[in-house]
Amino acid sequence: MVPFPSPPTFPPHHSLETSILVIYTGGTAGMAYNKRGELVPMNFEHIRRKMPELRQLNMTVEVTNLGEPIDSSNVTTDDWLRMAALIAEKYDQYDGFVVLHGTDTMAYSAAALSFLLENLGKTVVFTGAQVPVGGIRTDARRNLVTALEMAAARHPVGNTVRVPEVCLFFNDLLIRGNRAKKVESQQYDAFRSENYSPLAQAGIELTFHDRHIRLLPAGPLRAHQRLDERVALIRLFPGLSERVLRAQLELDDLRGCVLETYGSGNAPTTPWFLNCLREASDRGVVLFNVSQCEEGRVLQGRYETSAYLSDLGIVGGDDITVEAAITKLMFVLGLELGPAQARRLMAQDLRGEITLL
Repeated sequence: MVPFPSPPTFPPHHSLETSILVIYTGGTAGMAYNKRGELVPMNFEHIRRKMPELRQLNMTVEVTNLGEPIDSSNVTTDDWLRMAALIAEKYDQYDGFVVLHGTDTMAYSAAALSFLLENLGKTVVFTGAQVPVGGIRTDARRNLVTALEMAAARHPVGNTVRVPEVCLFFNDLLIRGNRAKKVESQQYDAFRSENYSPLAQAGIELTFHDRHIRLLPAGPLRAHQRLDERVALIRLFPGLSERVLRAQLELDDLRGCVLETYGSGNAPTTPWFLNCLREASDRGVVLFNVSQCEEGRVLQGRYETSAYLSDLGIVGGDDITVEAAITKLMFVLGLELGPAQARRLMAQDLRGEITLL
């Protein structure tokens, strides 16, 4: 592996005031093949050598490493807390932030950062690539360059931040971070936002859809530093046994569980299944109902097979993604609220992650 250097600084093409901090975590964009033909993470110096166009941008771009570059499959909640703390530490020094991240868990990380960074008034853009920067048909160059432009974007009237939220840029689309889902492993359009419109699109010009972008916050940034990992994710399927369900819901320290249910939030009505959910809810476990469908929403009560869930204290997740659901649950439980308060907060729209009817 290439030695791990101190973070480089790129001088602007013109002497301009806009400054963007790139937080490099690793991922495919910065990978290269080793002697065995395996892709391994490299440091940012490898990207800098492959992308001379970074010096041509009309902004100052500085880079910091979150740590030694990793494959995003190894990302942990501690990494999310470090990202949030780093952005808070550098918040007043930069106009925007770009997080260069592997694609496999990028949607989880973007969702987590959206909850951790309360009252965010600057743009934080996650991006990466499907093909390493050294590849002939790499998408790393365009994704990174455009993500930097998105992070630096200002309103033409008033010169305010154009996109004051955590978002994800990939293959010419800027989407809300907590609405993103990785849907493709072999094509360039790896991410989609099925239940919410894009915030911006990149063509010859950058086109922003202001009506879909969150407003600037009134209060100061608050970077939360606690996530509760005592959560589970259970996907229902025909044949799920009572023994398997109980093994998960009866874990001693379990505090919350995301249930991936059928269609618009439906689940079995068999007595043992209902009893498992009721017992968990009575113990204070916060249960969150999310649809297995990529598009659409949970409508608890529309069918008989979901009407009973609300009576059991299960919170309907509306049109939230699974990635946002599990990270929101970690965040809310990390606030150390009681079960009733946590359920009420899970039902609310905190960062634009759900569309309330």
